[in-house]
Formats: sequence, C-alpha cells, structure tokens
Amino acid sequence: MAQRISQHMKKILLPILSIIALATASAQPVKIHGHLKVQGTRLLDEHNQPVALHGMSLGWSCFHPRFYTAGTVDWLYRDWNCSVLRAAMGVEPKGGYIDDPTRSKELVTSVVEAAIKDGIYVIIDWHSHHINLEQAKSFFAEMAAKYGKHPNIIYELYNEPAGPTWPEVKAYSEAVIKVIRKIDPDNLILVGCPRWDQEIEQPAADPIKGYSNLMYTMHFYAGTHKKWLRDRTDSAISAGLPVFISESAGMEASGNGPIDYKEWQLYIDWINKNNLSWITWSVSDKNETCSVLQPSAGSDGHWKDADLKESGARTREYLKAYPPVDKPQPTATAETVREPATAETLRQPATAETLRAPALTKNSYHPPTDHK
Repeated sequence: MAQRISQHMKKILLPILSIIALATASAQPVKIHGHLKVQGTRLLDEHNQPVALHGMSLGWSCFHPRFYTAGTVDWLYRDWNCSVLRAAMGVEPKGGYIDDPTRSKELVTSVVEAAIKDGIYVIIDWHSHHINLEQAKSFFAEMAAKYGKHPNIIYELYNEPAGPTWPEVKAYSEAVIKVIRKIDPDNLILVGCPRWDQEIEQPAADPIKGYSNLMYTMHFYAGTHKKWLRDRTDSAISAGLPVFISESAGMEASGNGPIDYKEWQLYIDWINKNNLSWITWSVSDKNETCSVLQPSAGSDGHWKDADLKESGARTREYLKAYPPVDKPQPTATAETVREPATAETLRQPATAETLRAPALTKNSYHPPTDHK
C-alpha cells in the first residue's frame, strides 16, 4: 500500500516540479522577447508585449578597444543585469572606421557575436558627429548581411548629429535605411536628431515615412539637461514619435563635472513611468566622470567594487534594481528602481526659473568633445 501511494505521489509531483523548474529556469532576453517591433510610440516584443531595454554603451571603439571583448559583454549581462549593449564604433578619429575599417569592424564583431551568444540585444552604433553617407551605407550593408537574421540586432545610424539640420539628417537616414531594409526587413533602427540628439521635436514634426520599426534617439546628461528636455521629449511622444534613449548619464554633457544625483533620479523615474529604453555612457576607463571604470578594471569583466567609479557604481545599482533580465517578468515600473529618497522628496519647489526652458544655445546641448 505504501509503495502504491509513493508511486501515485510521484505521478502527481513530477509534472508539478517540472512546471516549477521551467518557470524558474534562466532564459536569455532575446529568447524571452524575440524580434522587437514598434507600434505607435511603443516598443513591443514578438508576443506583442511592451518591453523596455536597459544597458550600457561601450566607449569609443578607437579609444577604448580593450573592453570590446566577450568577457566584458558577458559580465555586463550577468553581473550588471543588462538586456542590451551598445558597440560605439568610432568613425572620424584616428583608429576609427575611416582610418582603419578592418580593425573597427573586428571590434564591433567581437561585441555583436558575444551578445548573440549571451542572448542579449546589441546596438551597432555609427558613432559619429558628422555625415559620412557612403561609408555608412557600406558599413551597414555589411553588418546587415552578416547579422540581419538575428533578432538581437539594433542599428543606430548616427550617434549625435552636431551641425547638420534635420532635413540633412533625415535624408542621410533615409538613404542608410534603404540600404539596410534591402537586406534586413525588420530589425529595429534608431535614428538620430540634431544638436546631439536633443532637438527631438524636429523629427516629431517631420518623421521618416515609408519604413517600419524605426525609433528616434534622445540623449541626456542630467548635470546639463534639465526638465525642459523631458518636457520636450514628452511632447514628441505625445505627437506620436517613438523614442529610445541610446545614451545618457548623470553628470554634465562634457562627460565631466559632478554627478547631479537629484536630476538623474528625476530622469530615471520619468524613464520608468514612460517605459522607455535607456543606455548609460560609458564602459571605459578614461579620467572623466562618465567613464564607469577605473584603470584597474580588467578587460574581461569580473570587476570588483574598487574597479568602479562613482558613475559605474550608481549605474550598476539602477540596472540591478530591475527584475532579472534572464527571467520573464512584468514590465518594470518606477517603483522597482526608486530609492528611499524619491524624485518627489528630492524635487525643489517649482519656480519661474526652474520651469523655464533655457535658450537654445550650444552650451545648452551636448558639446562635441573627444569623449563623445
């Protein structure tokens, strides 16, 4: 009798245990979400569920190539809880794509292939401030042919347009999109906008038509860009523009200066309220506030607390506060990342000065320094 009861219990328990094991097993983000698509202003996964990606941008490939490794990719995924990484391939500087295309593509390839292996999303970023149309078309045609079949891939056509007008950026983007779409019909494409990705209202008024799965990039540095940029982005989204924050950080737009923790928290709360994707700059060890690593950090991850700069430690906290990216989870909200000192408790009383958007001068935006 006892033996029959034991066998009966096994028949009942084994399916239950199998279901529990499947529910708790780790899964790669791309296996969970699959191909990404844009519907209205929202980013959806292949199951038509809203999704927001969170992760890190590597520094300029030509300046910080030692972090373009499989080890760095794997560590950022597993220890920093990144669902997306950005390979920022330098274009104009010495050692960049124009100077050394072979080496530049090797660095990007090492990151892309490691991301595909780990099952996370990866942005192939044409990290430039100027228009180089023919080179961009050639590069993205090659990348699309090589990796377009993988749902991991996101193309960023133009990191931060500095001088070109929106009609010029739009024409450039349409030409590059045409090349990509001949090869890869559906992976996500990110389009930049003028003045270091702060004039997001311009594509909102005149978006690219005739192509699907496009989003437009906004960049912020909390020490420089205040509420006016959030308000401007809110207006663009309200007008129907899908927005992706492909670069951001907590200090001044120069990449240096003190971290504005209060304003940074306001941005994080706003990001989560709107379920936006966001990426922090940058995985590098330069002597500047925005580089998240100390020179002691190894090239293959496994970083200790002492290897992280102030920005790195805080960014890692923000990323790890989200539910684990390797498990299916409800969409993260502001409550999942908010610290005890919330945006509400940190907010200064509103005044005419704090509510007024600054004059649109060069210093209001992102200065074209070497680190960017």
